Amino acid sequence: MAIAFKKRVVIVEDDEEIRNSFTLIVNSSPKFMVINAYGNCEKAIAALNHDKPEIVLMDIELPGINGIKGARSIKEKYPSAEVIMVTVYEDSDLVFEALKAGASGYITKSSNYIELLTALEEISRGGAPMSSRIARMVIDNFHVNPNSPLTRRETEILQLISEGKTYTQISEELFISKETSKTHIKNIYSKLQVNSKAEALAKASQEKLI
Repeated sequence: MAIAFKKRVVIVEDDEEIRNSFTLIVNSSPKFMVINAYGNCEKAIAALNHDKPEIVLMDIELPGINGIKGARSIKEKYPSAEVIMVTVYEDSDLVFEALKAGASGYITKSSNYIELLTALEEISRGGAPMSSRIARMVIDNFHVNPNSPLTRRETEILQLISEGKTYTQISEELFISKETSKTHIKNIYSKLQVNSKAEALAKASQEKLI
């Protein structure tokens, strides 16, 4: 009878509790096994040739080299490894930066054990696992006017304004200060040559900016 070899997984996560939790979840599967788990990218990158990972679960916010730079470095040094970003952030700029760095998937830390194992299964089959909200964000990006004068962040904020979010809610959702969100909104008004939320949303709808 043929022996089913488990896929080799490396975890890079600085939160020890989350790292241990992911390790338990992955090792509970008959198809995957954690070869090593690290608290930073530097150690994971240094051990690539020893660990020979097939899949890397990579946090974004890490001490030293962040997850996006870490993903790029891993893909350069060990291109056969598939990288799934695991993060608390559902930020369009970070999503696209991670994908450009070579990540093949992007899920949130709020994913339960079934979602995590499903992501591992999906990437093993050549898929690109993403949480539903992140997938929608990627799709929405292709629907936006490519000639929009707004940056991705400004487009994201305008979208949240259209959903009725307050400055406080916008800043909390995007992990930015209220002052930063106000500055972005001021720039949006300036670029669209409008003076109110209503005018901004009307122009955004007319020109397919969100």
